[in-house]
Amino acid sequence: MLKKIAVVIAGGVVAVSAFAWDDGGIEKSIELKDGSTVHVFKDGKMGMENRYGYVTSMDDGHVMEAKDGQKIAMKGNETARLDAVLYRQYRGQ
Repeated sequence: MLKKIAVVIAGGVVAVSAFAWDDGGIEKSIELKDGSTVHVFKDGKMGMENRYGYVTSMDDGHVMEAKDGQKIAMKGNETARLDAVLYRQYRGQ
């Protein structure tokens, strides 16, 4: 009976870990002229953080200008994904 319980628990742990959410990780962060930052994820999608550190929404395709003058077009609008990453990074979760 103990073996059956151990097998069920082990199977449950494997099943739960298969549904774990992977944020994809931030590949690079680009500072913009207005003081905000665009974070680019490994899959190419982006999320935007304003100059006060809050995640903000940006329309897909909106063209922004980096501090170095480079033009960047927004791809995606990963607000929830960026918020989750920043929450873990800055608040120790």
